[in-house]
Formats: sequence, C-alpha cells, structure tokens
Amino acid sequence: MLNTEGPALTRRAFTVAGLGLSSLTVAGSLAGCLREDESSVPDLPFTQLDGSQHRLTDFRNKVALINFWATSCTTCVKEMPQIVATHERFKARGFETLAVAMQYDPPAYVMQFAQSRRLPFRVAIDHTGTLAQGFGRVQLTPTTLIVNKQGKVVKRYVGEPDFKALHALIDQLLTEA
Repeated sequence: MLNTEGPALTRRAFTVAGLGLSSLTVAGSLAGCLREDESSVPDLPFTQLDGSQHRLTDFRNKVALINFWATSCTTCVKEMPQIVATHERFKARGFETLAVAMQYDPPAYVMQFAQSRRLPFRVAIDHTGTLAQGFGRVQLTPTTLIVNKQGKVVKRYVGEPDFKALHALIDQLLTEA
C-alpha cells in the first residue's frame, strides 16, 4: 500500500508538535511572571526622569508599589490615574510608588507623559532592561509589584490589578510592623 500523505502528514505532525511546544513555552513564561514567592527586591540602581540616582533598596522599611509600564500600552495608560490615586491615598503613611518605563519606551514619550499627567511619584526608565530582569524578567505590561517593609515582593499583578483588593493589601501591609 502506497502512502501518498507521507510528507504532508509529517509536516502536519511537526506543526502540531511545534505549536504544542510554543504553548508550553508561553505557559512556562507566564507561570514565572505570576509567581508570588516573597522574593527580595534586588539592590539595583535606577535613575529618575530628573536625573537623580537611587537604589531599589531605598524603599526598605516602606511599603512600595513598583509598576512596569509603557506609553504604548493602552492598559497602562488607562490604569495610571488609579495608580496616582493609590499613591495619593497612602503616601502620608510612608507608601512609595515607582513607575518604571520599559526599555523600549522612547524617553521623550515617557517624559511628556509624566509631565502632562503630573505624575506625583518617582518615574524611571529602564534603559538597559536591568530592572525588568531583576524582577524575574518582566516582559508584559503592565506588571505591578507590591513590596512589603522587609523588601519582599508579596504580590505581582500582570495586567490591571483589582484596585479594591490592592488597596486592602496595601492597608494591611502598612499596619504591619
């Protein structure tokens, strides 16, 4: 019996296998992004838009929100007023906010965005991708991290967070010693 579908069947099998492997790779990457293992904040430097130099460990003994975003990300732009409101709500209690623009975001766009919206918190551009790498290879925007007073990441949101739950968590962390 002659198999006339040999090459076509083989191509289909390889295509299906390739799609399966691609799906596993994406799922594995997302699983890493969603991990909440209370990993320590890396001691990395960052430069704010005003040129001042800081380190992530400057946030020790404070609860902090670190938001990886991009001006080209519609969800990031949509959620930014809520990030501002969160900052304003908790800042008097020692809460810090850092908005980290992704490596691919043009600095002029970031500067214009921050100025036109009068962002009241620290804004940095991750020029080298070091900050994104330091937090488990952040690739998706928005990614929002909540850091406790001990400098541990206690929550990671990929996509827009549930701000009611986020506020409850921040309030809880601020009341802890």
